[in-house]
Amino acid sequence: MNAILVSARAEALRLRKWPAFWVLLGTWIAMNLAFVYVFNYIAYKTGDSGEMSNGLPPELLLRQMLPTAVPEVFTQGMAMFGGALMLILGALAVGSGYGWGTWKTVFTQGPRRVSVIGGTALALGVVVVAQVLAAFVIDFSIACLVAVSESQPIVLPSLSHTATGIGTGILILGMWTLFGVLIGTLARGPALAVGLGLVWVLVIENLLRGVAAILGPMRVVTDYLPGTAAGSLAGAMRTVPGEPTPGVLDILPRSESVVALVAYLAVFAVGTVWLVQRRDLV
Repeated sequence: MNAILVSARAEALRLRKWPAFWVLLGTWIAMNLAFVYVFNYIAYKTGDSGEMSNGLPPELLLRQMLPTAVPEVFTQGMAMFGGALMLILGALAVGSGYGWGTWKTVFTQGPRRVSVIGGTALALGVVVVAQVLAAFVIDFSIACLVAVSESQPIVLPSLSHTATGIGTGILILGMWTLFGVLIGTLARGPALAVGLGLVWVLVIENLLRGVAAILGPMRVVTDYLPGTAAGSLAGAMRTVPGEPTPGVLDILPRSESVVALVAYLAVFAVGTVWLVQRRDLV
């Protein structure tokens, strides 16, 4: 355990000094603010109920931008866009270690391999939690500004709703991050790992779900894909009708989504450790 903690501190130091790390996290925060508040606020003020606002009337747009809706709205982009960015982070964090030769040096001269990769996963887990909490705080601050500017009362979301939203975000982004770690370990390089991850998130799963819509038996598989489980868990937070955010689904109930995501977390962790332990470094 001490070796894992030492490795986690070392990985945290590397991530903090890595520009790509801050670019990825900042991109997700910017996308979250743009799609949840900026575009919706413009549509609300202009009275536009078109594609920018997913066809929602002004009163529902405003409701989505108030503090009580923060636990719901800040999770809606995590299933696809936020998850894709965190998958890239996980793939880069591990794949760059192989590409730069860092793992070769550490694995041959430092602690056990499982301790090193465990420390990396722990550091990334802390990043996921911090990212979700930061997104929640930022969204809540913007929602309060919207409420004040529109002369609306500032009503806090319930503690249970807040905890559910934060837990949903951590589970979704944590699963995608660990998926990126597995792909980075499998590809042993950042470029291929990022490419494979994005193809899976943005293309393959959507194609498989399209095939399942035609071939019913395929749904036994597609209903429990990582993206489907993540999208269903995000979809379970929705309370406002209208066109959902891309990647947000209503295929699985919340309980099954949680079980599926926890299972994927375990599979990705075990698969990563097995690959690191069993394969040569070159």
